[in-house]
Amino acid sequence: MTKSNRRHAGPSHGGPSRTSPYPVSRLSAPHDLVSMAEEIQRADQLLSSVVGGKLEHIARQMRALQQEARETLAQAQRDAALHRASCSFRKRPGELYHLYERPDGQQYFSMLSPEEWGGAPPHRFCGSYRLEANMAWTPASEIAARDREGLQLAAFLPQKDE
Repeated sequence: MTKSNRRHAGPSHGGPSRTSPYPVSRLSAPHDLVSMAEEIQRADQLLSSVVGGKLEHIARQMRALQQEARETLAQAQRDAALHRASCSFRKRPGELYHLYERPDGQQYFSMLSPEEWGGAPPHRFCGSYRLEANMAWTPASEIAARDREGLQLAAFLPQKDE
């Protein structure tokens, strides 16, 4: 092959053909600008769909976190209101207390449930709550679920040596 037959005037690749930056065999796929542009376009489309999927996933996580934040704020407001209810005894974590409301709107805690009042409590019954160790209140209807969740979490915590 003479210099006049070459397609370019630069130096030839001197290494093995597998390391050549351009096709060195007549059987190789031709590298032209159109095929490279098509390959770049396919890569852009794939990247676009992957990035779009990741962004959708992040958006779902953000919505879930916003919902969790709303629930946390609602629980904090409920807990604050319950801590403001009148109480003539010392509240202890782990105990169940019963909330009543007087006709003037004042709420108070009692150790007696409506059943212990013989089914006729002196004031309107508002609900029963358990005081937790973190000073949060758990409605009586949610205690079993919270205890199950606590047992599931305890399985992941290291056990004390006996």
